[in-house]
Amino acid sequence: MAKDETKVEIPADIAKMSFEDALAQLEEIVRNLEGGDSALDDAIAAYERGAALKRHCESKLRQAQARVEKISLGADGTPDTEPVPSD
Repeated sequence: MAKDETKVEIPADIAKMSFEDALAQLEEIVRNLEGGDSALDDAIAAYERGAALKRHCESKLRQAQARVEKISLGADGTPDTEPVPSD
């Protein structure tokens, strides 16, 4: 049975990271795993950390999306804003 990733805790050190820092670390993990030079246990640990980083990045993106407003021009040419609907 597959785990529900939405219920998995994100480690505290990752939860404190900015989106940019988490993404950079995730990209580094991917490069290292693609290199194929890691021992199996190290690769598994890196994969697990990468999965947590991915969840954190997705959460940060959802938070940013919730704050973004759609800007449109009204009939009279004045800008109007409205919140972007959540999925």
